[in-house]
Amino acid sequence: MFSQNSWFHWIGRVDSDGGSKSLRWHQVIEQTTAQTDIALLGFNSDLGVAVNKGRVGSKDGPNAIRSSLCSLAWHLEQSIKDLGNVEAKTNLAAAQHKYAQQINGALNSSGFVIGLGGGHEIALASYTGLRNYLQAKNKRKIGIINFDAHFDLRIPAPDPSSGTPFYQIADTCHQHAEAFHYICLGVAKAANTQVLFDCANSLQVEYLLDEDCQQHADIARAKEMIMPMLNAVDEVYLTVCLDAFPAALAPGVSAPSALGIPVTFVISIMRWLSAQQADLNFNWRLMDIAELNPKFDMDSRTAKLAARILFESVHAKAQGDDLTNV
Repeated sequence: MFSQNSWFHWIGRVDSDGGSKSLRWHQVIEQTTAQTDIALLGFNSDLGVAVNKGRVGSKDGPNAIRSSLCSLAWHLEQSIKDLGNVEAKTNLAAAQHKYAQQINGALNSSGFVIGLGGGHEIALASYTGLRNYLQAKNKRKIGIINFDAHFDLRIPAPDPSSGTPFYQIADTCHQHAEAFHYICLGVAKAANTQVLFDCANSLQVEYLLDEDCQQHADIARAKEMIMPMLNAVDEVYLTVCLDAFPAALAPGVSAPSALGIPVTFVISIMRWLSAQQADLNFNWRLMDIAELNPKFDMDSRTAKLAARILFESVHAKAQGDDLTNV
């Protein structure tokens, strides 16, 4: 089953000087379901990681991210709320359904929604919530950008896991005669079997290997890959799997990466993506961060990395001035 957790206790450093210019995240975030610009929603699950034979513990990831967000400086004028967590206990499908419902509601009351994981099984739930939200607005075309060392295109055999969400999404698209728009950036060839590469090719997935995401010029290559998708979709869903980053930066994941991709690569793409909305006919209003496992996180490195990526995402959105709900 699933449950809705009690509220996280936001607490952190308080500076006495500077007034409103010295605020930190814990001082501005609200715990409410009312209309705000930015919303956080956690998915406490490692059921999919367990099925995928990974290191369990990511169910505690959402609150670990919040702990690292608490004392970050707040530079924005937008409002932000925390909607709590949906916890997966024994039934992953039921929890994903509940989380999708919560995402749908959050999208109706916020301009930008960020999911906190939890295993990458969050992706199916996030996508479903966004799809249901868009259908009510007579929009259907969703493009997915995934920063990940893994394709996560495994076929459920028989149970879904943290390694199956994008195959499940592709199957949903096939059932409804909808195009499957999926780009994966940072794929580790050593971590994906040939069967997975064959599946990606058969589904016309576009991707860059981790070794092709290391240089500044590779950012331009990624943008060139993404641009046709932006011209073809109504909405972009961006998801960041923390195992995309080097193990030295992100030790607290189910499957640490020996190489990984630079953090600046992801930040640059997020800033560019937000800026494109002014010229192209798509919206980016949903993202999530997956696979934080505090059990293996030395000095909270991975949680701090997740918090910085989240920090950069809301700044990218605010600079694009597109945080109002539409």
